[in-house]
Amino acid sequence: MARELTRRERMKLPRQEMPEQDPAARAVNFEEVNLGLSAEAAVAEAERCLLCAHPTCMEGCPVGVDIREFVRLVAESRFDDAVGVIKRDNSLPAICGRVCPQEEQCEGACVLAKKYRPVAIGYLERFVADHEREHGGPDITPVEVKTGKKVAVVGSGPSGLACATDLIKAGHDVTVFEALHELGGVLVYGIPQFRLPKEIVRTEIDQLATMGVQFETNAVIGMIDTIDELFEVEGFDAVFIGVGAGLPRFLDVPGENLIGVYSANEFLTRVNLMKAYAEAAETPLLDLYQKNVAVFGGGNTAMDAVRTAKRLGAARAMILYRRSEAEMPARAEEVEHAKAEGIEFMILVAPLELEGNDAGWLTGVKLQRMELGEPDDSGRRRPQPVEGDVFDLPIDAAVVAIGNRPNPLIQKTAPDLEETAWGTLVADPETGRTPKVGVFAGGDIVTGGATVILAMGAGRRAAASICEYLDSGIWEKTPDIPEE
Repeated sequence: MARELTRRERMKLPRQEMPEQDPAARAVNFEEVNLGLSAEAAVAEAERCLLCAHPTCMEGCPVGVDIREFVRLVAESRFDDAVGVIKRDNSLPAICGRVCPQEEQCEGACVLAKKYRPVAIGYLERFVADHEREHGGPDITPVEVKTGKKVAVVGSGPSGLACATDLIKAGHDVTVFEALHELGGVLVYGIPQFRLPKEIVRTEIDQLATMGVQFETNAVIGMIDTIDELFEVEGFDAVFIGVGAGLPRFLDVPGENLIGVYSANEFLTRVNLMKAYAEAAETPLLDLYQKNVAVFGGGNTAMDAVRTAKRLGAARAMILYRRSEAEMPARAEEVEHAKAEGIEFMILVAPLELEGNDAGWLTGVKLQRMELGEPDDSGRRRPQPVEGDVFDLPIDAAVVAIGNRPNPLIQKTAPDLEETAWGTLVADPETGRTPKVGVFAGGDIVTGGATVILAMGAGRRAAASICEYLDSGIWEKTPDIPEE
């Protein structure tokens, strides 16, 4: 039996690196960039964990996964037990292990991060989830003890799926309504295949279906049924709204209606749901071969869009960002991957006008050089124009990736729901309760654009509150929401 490592020995172990596709090869295909750890590498990485008596990493996890325990089990090569620990709190480990910003959450809170590199918690989460899928995990059986209560979950994105998981485990009948023809919400239409393969999402959702969750696609709540009709006609006892924030924000400059200008939502949805990433796929109005493509923005969605443009054959795929690289909100890994794939970064520039020809096609953008001034409310230094420094950049296509806002469809058909000044739904952040009795909400529709795992945390908190409400029948008034 191997000797157990001391704390000092664990601290000196090197962090395992994630194997990747070669940048030159992956820049022209849609296969997954990160290739996953081997079993040997996963065990070696797990052995770096200090098994803290008070694991601060758990405090950084929005869904409260018992990270210390699952990592300990990986170190003992008990992979099935490890994924079982994760799934007590996170029903989508293969997804979260790929797209969550662990460096800001669980890994950022790791004790090792104070002096060394943190334990690669995200890599380990991905490894055990993939191991389960590839080797056949435990049989999933439907929940047999039922409460007789029915809950409608509107939206099949991360908040809706997390909410549905906890509700079905509690014995309630759950139906998830999805507006589009494929399940998964932003996980499917918003994140590229090379970062989150569609089959991974389908596998995780299939497990929920096996547990008994019902799914309805092409179901636009607010059109086929209002919230009131879900109660009065369909007989649901509670409703959870987790529809995300799917309307794009635009640049508000002349020329945004030119042909060749896309929102990131439209662009990525075309690629993902129309399968432009598949060989020989034909996607109307998305011919980028040998074109110059500019993506406006500096977040993860901007990185997804520009790296997708590169894979669709763009001659130049460029990020145009009005601040410096240090202020970019994108994950460091995504920026590094983009640079390795040949993405060009033009920083401290802001668009003044999108320019076109007489036929209405985009031909270029007029740009203003910027410099950084004093910090704004976000803590980032505010960009300000450099007087007289304006220039033109020839481009054939532009993707605007500067954020999203909620679609007001549900609110328009349910006037007793309340909105904030930002167009998000008013809901208690701890319980998800809205001012409308029996209606809960969580995820981006409440917070605005955030991360997958934060949306899942909101879905889980709402599920607990729904269970409490269905059990007691008591509805407490939601607290006042502070004004803007």
